[in-house]
Amino acid sequence: MTVESTTERVLRVLALLQSRPSWTAVELAEELGVTDRSVRRDVDRLRALGYPVRATPGVGGGYQLGAGTRLPPLLLHDDEAIATAVSLRLASGSTIAGAAEAALRALAKLDQVMPPRLREEVRAIYGATETVVGAGTEIDADTLLALARACRDATRVRFRYTTRHEVDDERTVEPVRMVAAGQRWYLMAWDVDRNDWRTFRLDRMRDVAPTTWRFRPRQHPDPVAYVQRSVTESPYRYIARIRLRADADQVRDMVPPQVGRVEDDEDGWCVLVVGADDPDWVVMHVARMGFEAVVLEPPELRAAADRLATRLAAIASRSDR
Repeated sequence: MTVESTTERVLRVLALLQSRPSWTAVELAEELGVTDRSVRRDVDRLRALGYPVRATPGVGGGYQLGAGTRLPPLLLHDDEAIATAVSLRLASGSTIAGAAEAALRALAKLDQVMPPRLREEVRAIYGATETVVGAGTEIDADTLLALARACRDATRVRFRYTTRHEVDDERTVEPVRMVAAGQRWYLMAWDVDRNDWRTFRLDRMRDVAPTTWRFRPRQHPDPVAYVQRSVTESPYRYIARIRLRADADQVRDMVPPQVGRVEDDEDGWCVLVVGADDPDWVVMHVARMGFEAVVLEPPELRAAADRLATRLAAIASRSDR
């Protein structure tokens, strides 16, 4: 018996144990075409590799793959691998906290070892499937996967990017982390040409092409905090800071993370920070929230509040004759 054939048989034993709750030694021996003694040796080899294989003695006993202290590697048949990959692609758009990024990491691992023929089947299924999405922009799954690999492997990525001012240019970046905020995906990366950290919306990326250039990871800001600050402040003319008499978590439930951020304050107050090009828009939405509010900055926001108060007072004082 060669080492290759022994290893192949051990993997077959593992696959059988994962396919149903329990197997007797006789059933495994018949399935594999070996003796009961060979089955026992293969089970011992699996245990040595960290798989918790339990043995129950007696007539109705057998072998069962149990739960260990850590998740061992899984063996998937072709149809199982396809179903898993498709499910992970769909889960990459999940709104459940942490589920989207975890699905991408798992998908990157699975796609790395998946045979080309199965990878093509997954793409065919995904390409023929439509999902009902929210208000956000749908992101190409291959883009998500390519960026997830680049973040994992610390490799540079090139792509075409359209800014909010409709400027289209080519970027070369060293990606750190993708962040899902509301219904949008963002990439935090070091922009090689601009020599600074940048945030990129994935729906504005085109022709994403990972390179073979590996980079040494830099010290970087917290990705979630950096992305939130970038999308709520950097692109706008005005940065409004408004103090609200309300619980911070209550305000966070009302303000999406890609719109504004909420800072804890004291004595039952919190501070809402939101960027905007139109102060009137900010004042209108803050007024609709229904909390006692104090404008901290900028002065243009106070002027906008005065204008809104004047308009509302005029409306309230008029009567329909």
